[in-house]
Amino acid sequence: MSATQLMVWIDQDLCTGDGICEEIAPDVFQGRDDGLWVVKEQANHFGEDIIFDGGDGPGQGPEGAKGVARVPDSQIDIVVESAEECPGECIMIEPYDAEMIANRI
Repeated sequence: MSATQLMVWIDQDLCTGDGICEEIAPDVFQGRDDGLWVVKEQANHFGEDIIFDGGDGPGQGPEGAKGVARVPDSQIDIVVESAEECPGECIMIEPYDAEMIANRI
């Protein structure tokens, strides 16, 4: 399993739907059917797949500020690049908070 120092989430109110984030960091961002993007954690980094899209059921979690995903340390540079390139400035990167992660699902 990957180590992590950062977390990331997307402010859906600011997302413009350009998808640059997924082009740069496909292990962390995923498009939804409504044209907006969400964050995710992949099993190859954290042992299970979780998409933070507000859906119900296994493998899904809350969206927005509660739908915060851990950033694998190997992905930090490209996640930061995604945030810098995002035209909507909607990608929020925060220091890792174990309590927040424990309470998100």
